[in-house]
Amino acid sequence: MADRPRFGPAGVPPSFRRLKAALEDVPKLLQKEGLDAFEYQAVRWGGKPQIKREVAEKLGSEAEKHDVWLSLHGSYFINFCGEKNVIEASKQRLIACATAAEWMNAHIVVFHPGFYGKKEPKEVFRNCLEALKDVVESMKTLGIKKVKIGPETMGKQSQFGSLEEILKLCEEVEQTQPVIDWAHLHARDKGRFRTIEDFRKVVEEIENRLGTEAVKDMHCHFTKVEFTEKGEKRHHTLDEAEYGPDFTLLAKVIVEFKLRPVIISESPVLDVDAVKMRDILQREIR
Repeated sequence: MADRPRFGPAGVPPSFRRLKAALEDVPKLLQKEGLDAFEYQAVRWGGKPQIKREVAEKLGSEAEKHDVWLSLHGSYFINFCGEKNVIEASKQRLIACATAAEWMNAHIVVFHPGFYGKKEPKEVFRNCLEALKDVVESMKTLGIKKVKIGPETMGKQSQFGSLEEILKLCEEVEQTQPVIDWAHLHARDKGRFRTIEDFRKVVEEIENRLGTEAVKDMHCHFTKVEFTEKGEKRHHTLDEAEYGPDFTLLAKVIVEFKLRPVIISESPVLDVDAVKMRDILQREIR
């Protein structure tokens, strides 16, 4: 569990890339910015880890040294809602991501469960549930016991990943943790978060379903988002006032419930908005 609210970027910030920083340098650079979380992006991976073990272990040791909380975003090619061969390949991709997460001492592997396609939501849920149970059993066999698997709430109506679906998965599969993407929920429900109470209801639902510790230790994604009738369209920066949701409202709820979430910025300006969110929360705490 995180010891305090933590903030960081989804992937290596562009400014770090301009410095030609190695992956192992990222935790030190984040610490210099006052950030303390990092979500490694494994979003193009196939059925095997596409990072050398020694590189992953070095990232993990540097993260520990610089007090940076690591997570890993799994492959976009995972789809537990498809045909049998697609599901089997998706299991291997998620296991590959969990293996690399174990190497780097990351706490959670975030993943997108898939698309409904032409199948009924109940059938899709059953397929996701069984696939996820299989993955967790395989992880146990491989000795991967500390890494959690995090199904993420999704931003389009065509995607499996409503709050209800994600919480139900986590109720039924051990070694899982819901990943609450506030922008996705906002877009999926066409502007869901307009008041403090809107955020509060989600926090209370998670606590009622999964318990106090689960809600206190939430793993979150946050950015402002543009949406259409079909859901998520494009991410925006915190400074773009015409888009929501408003992080200040979530910050008030974090303080009210004494939460210690890990909040990963998916803004177009990754670390810049992570710092801004950290500062907003610090002002609310004072």
